[in-house]
Amino acid sequence: MPVMEVTRLRVASDKAAALGEARPAMLAAFSERPGFVRADLVRLSENEWLDLIVWESSADFAESRRRGADSPAVATFFAAIDAVIAGEEGQLWEA
Repeated sequence: MPVMEVTRLRVASDKAAALGEARPAMLAAFSERPGFVRADLVRLSENEWLDLIVWESSADFAESRRRGADSPAVATFFAAIDAVIAGEEGQLWEA
């Protein structure tokens, strides 16, 4: 069953542009990871964001988490993040 990775991030306003510029390369790197389906980045406020990533399975998400910033593209994206406020995994229900 597909799962969604929901990560609430804190990004300083002066790093927002860097986050956006790094996103396409990060997504290209993630597209090479097993089970990656799609991702959306949502700005909630000046400094808070949601990163919503869909994986084909919980095992695929766990493997991606294990790999972390294993490429320069992912590391550059992560470098723009000041803090991870919360991270959760949930089953994706599609009607």
